[in-house]
Amino acid sequence: MTKFKIVLDTRAAQDIQDAINYYNQQQPGLGEYFLRSVNNSFSVMKENPFYQIRYDDVRCLPIKKFPYMAHFTVDEVQQVVKVYSLVNTYFNPKKFWKK
Repeated sequence: MTKFKIVLDTRAAQDIQDAINYYNQQQPGLGEYFLRSVNNSFSVMKENPFYQIRYDDVRCLPIKKFPYMAHFTVDEVQQVVKVYSLVNTYFNPKKFWKK
């Protein structure tokens, strides 16, 4: 089985960094735990990115143990998963993110 390549949009990279900073302020080391959870989710996406399409052609994958969902698209031809954003599910995603 071929693995997909993960490509982060600059917004997704910023979302991750913002969450790491926030969680580290809440408890030392929690940001690193969040990053490990994100990386574990990305490993899952590399193997099988074909989660249900939520809207347009965007798929979502929840980040385990944290209130975030990765919003991404899959290019089957190029074998690329493009992650556009990590959205905090406590907020309305339409208010904060547009592809």
